Amino acid sequence: MKHEFPQFHGAQVLVIGDLMLDSFYYGKASRISPEAPVPVVNVERMEDLPGGAANVAMNIASLGATCRIGGITGQDRAANTLQQRLNSVGIECAFHQTANNDTIVKQRVISNHQQLLRMDFEQRFADDEWQAMTALIDPMMADTSIMVLSDYNKGTLADPQYWIALAKQHNVPVLVDPKGTDFRKYNGADLITPNMTEFEAIVGKVESEADLIKKAQHLIELLDINALLITRSEHGMTLIRRDQPEFHLPAIAKEVADVTGAGDTVISTIASVLAAGEDLEKAVTLANVAASIVVSKLGTATVSGPELQVEYQRHQGEHDTDHSFAGAVTLEQLKLVTEQAKLRGEKVVFTNGCFDILHAGHVSYLQQARALGDRLIVAINSDESVTKLKGAGRPINIAERRLIVLAGLADVDWVTCFEGDTPEALLREIQPDILVKGGDYDKKGVVGWEIVEGYGGEVQVMGMTPNCSTTAIVEKINQGNVD
Repeated sequence: MKHEFPQFHGAQVLVIGDLMLDSFYYGKASRISPEAPVPVVNVERMEDLPGGAANVAMNIASLGATCRIGGITGQDRAANTLQQRLNSVGIECAFHQTANNDTIVKQRVISNHQQLLRMDFEQRFADDEWQAMTALIDPMMADTSIMVLSDYNKGTLADPQYWIALAKQHNVPVLVDPKGTDFRKYNGADLITPNMTEFEAIVGKVESEADLIKKAQHLIELLDINALLITRSEHGMTLIRRDQPEFHLPAIAKEVADVTGAGDTVISTIASVLAAGEDLEKAVTLANVAASIVVSKLGTATVSGPELQVEYQRHQGEHDTDHSFAGAVTLEQLKLVTEQAKLRGEKVVFTNGCFDILHAGHVSYLQQARALGDRLIVAINSDESVTKLKGAGRPINIAERRLIVLAGLADVDWVTCFEGDTPEALLREIQPDILVKGGDYDKKGVVGWEIVEGYGGEVQVMGMTPNCSTTAIVEKINQGNVD
């Protein structure tokens, strides 16, 4: 199997399935309630994230592929929030908003990195609601590479056969994350990805590895599908295909923080890799690595393309000599790609800022900065730092969203988030060739100028586009005076 990393930018994936909004309440629990023997959580912050099929879409977008999603929501604030979150990372939404149900919402209370409580607000959609989606989805099929059916048994996929038949008309492979005890509704799909519990609910207790393979092959024949991927927790995952040897991948040892959405990460990675033109074994291998990353994160998390590439190369025991991938990276990844760029003789440019609401001034400035060298690094302030700098109510967009938006710009090679009020520690670590800042002051007004010049780097101050500022945009929005 080749170890080259897939190029996701040309991949086109369509997700259809049950949409949810995952709400997280974070705080400290330091006492027991006098009213009942339960902990009292002093909520410090909350976060709304796309869940269910929407989390699959977020994972696909985070890898760098193009994603569109269809599903059913209510006509409520949760639906608006869900669409805004998806749109903010470039996901096109085809939602049927019904007046008969509210959007599905799952609320979790978390303290000290542990879930204390989950509350579900849901009602299954009527079995005929999905039909209103067909007019929205059908036009999307012409340029779809892979279709994903993400079934949480909430009614959106009441008739999977319609979507499988539609995909076959357009020669589009169908991947299914299944639910329930009757997989016959997925007849004709290309790949189904049950976990071990779901698989045994269909075929009965698995007694051995040989028994697993035998029962999987029988199910493949029964359902007329091409392959099954059975995810097996600490036992890894096993791919079974027609008339081919099984392909088993052991679990990658990680400290597990939260398994929420791990199945979403698996199917989204497989879909993205296949849509990028790679084979199924490569897709499953990368999905196994992606799952190991996401379970080490708390909450409904995603995996970025660079994050996956670095971890994949580490497990393959190889190092890509190019490292030309772009996107959101950690400090460890940034040090790696910067070192490689310098070894290739490339000039590395660095700039930093809040970049809360990206506007024309930012885009013009980043274009000019990129023109100064071969690679552009953008370092953004953490959410806490933005609040300290800009005041309460900021940032408008949390760091994760700001990273994704900036990573989507053609002129930005790598974007990262730094802790603290200044990027000085980051500058010392990576030592860019050029430090760039926008403003009307001299270079000695640039934070970190003495660090950069101290190791022989260059500092440049560039003018900003007039009448463009995030603060002004926020004030116009608050005043209801938006052009």
